[in-house]
Amino acid sequence: MATNILMPALSPTMTEGKLSRWLKKEGDEVKSGDLLAEIETDKATMEVEAVDEGFVAKIVVPEGTEGVAVNAVIAILTATKGEKTDASAPAAAAVAVTPAAPVAAAPAAWAPAQHMAVDHGERVFASPLARRMAKQAGIDITTIKGSGPNGRIVKADIAGGAAHAPAAAPAVTAAAPVAAPAPKPAAPAPIITAPHKKLQNSTMRKVIAKRLTESKQNVPHFYLTSNIEIDALLKLRADLNAKSPKDGASAFKLSVNDLIIKACGVALRRHPQVNASYTDEAIIQYDDVDISIAVSIPDGLITPIVRKADQLGLAAISNTMKDLGARAKTGKLKPEEFQGGGFSISNLGMFGIPEFSAIINPPQAGILAVGAGEKRAVVKNDTIVIATMMTVTLSCDHRVVDGALGAEFLSTLKAIIEDPLSLML
Repeated sequence: MATNILMPALSPTMTEGKLSRWLKKEGDEVKSGDLLAEIETDKATMEVEAVDEGFVAKIVVPEGTEGVAVNAVIAILTATKGEKTDASAPAAAAVAVTPAAPVAAAPAAWAPAQHMAVDHGERVFASPLARRMAKQAGIDITTIKGSGPNGRIVKADIAGGAAHAPAAAPAVTAAAPVAAPAPKPAAPAPIITAPHKKLQNSTMRKVIAKRLTESKQNVPHFYLTSNIEIDALLKLRADLNAKSPKDGASAFKLSVNDLIIKACGVALRRHPQVNASYTDEAIIQYDDVDISIAVSIPDGLITPIVRKADQLGLAAISNTMKDLGARAKTGKLKPEEFQGGGFSISNLGMFGIPEFSAIINPPQAGILAVGAGEKRAVVKNDTIVIATMMTVTLSCDHRVVDGALGAEFLSTLKAIIEDPLSLML
């Protein structure tokens, strides 16, 4: 029996990817858990593993192919070596992909391997191993609810006593497909006559371009800016760093960004309406304050997440960010470490940028753009004095955050940063 190996969805937002490299070749034996291929997503290159046993009868999509749609057939597995496959199995030829010249892959994220999806073309979706185990145990496989991709029944469902699980609902006959509207023609490429070189877009760069364009087009942005004095915060940072052990696991070195993350965490806890996302049915308010931090990497940017930032101490935030930042730059973040988050921070202060506005990262409703701290003349008690000021700009999704709510959040954030000892409470 032939089994179609499908292009897996390795993140909630993945619709297509690049098949970077096959780790098995035609004729090779495959066991459950074997690594099959490397797939490049918008964030990283991940290893994917088999959940079925058999032999690679045919590789449908060659390595190096870009734009492979999720659930497209990429290879065919058979139960025995040399077994002929059904001619209808390699239907993936209809997938609109073309082999491209190799490009620089996104940094590899050696996260726990993800399972390949499979399609057996039958009413009951199950791996050959699961079918054999069910037959040997005298179990009616139609009574089992699968826990694998797309509800497929796998070995664990049989071994774990899943025979008592309720059967899946009967399949509903699909209506005749309705012709989709013709896609809009692509904008003509600009005519460039000056001397130049072409740098092929990676999957990550293409997805960044697509998502940020969609965000600016579809999310009603508005912006609120505040000037915050940070002299007290800088003093607290220096005092705490002076108290840090010189070495050992308890050593730390706080950055200004660490304190801003903590301050944002506290402010979001006080204004949970900002820690939210918009859907057509409801506004989703998150229970935890998980903050995504924009980190520049060689081929774009990635947003590792500081989980429960409002509950962490400053030293814990500092050490967490150092670890996440280092692994982000070497492509070693796990998917769960950069997927999710309810709010974002983008800090360009280290580059001397005094002020900027950031694009919201959907489905989040807000992102804080942090500029550089700089000495400015300010008026205090009718006297001009010098103070270290930092300009921050909050980009808000107006479907979730109204002007007054955004202003209240920024006012709370400003009060916390200007009186940073409150962070120690």
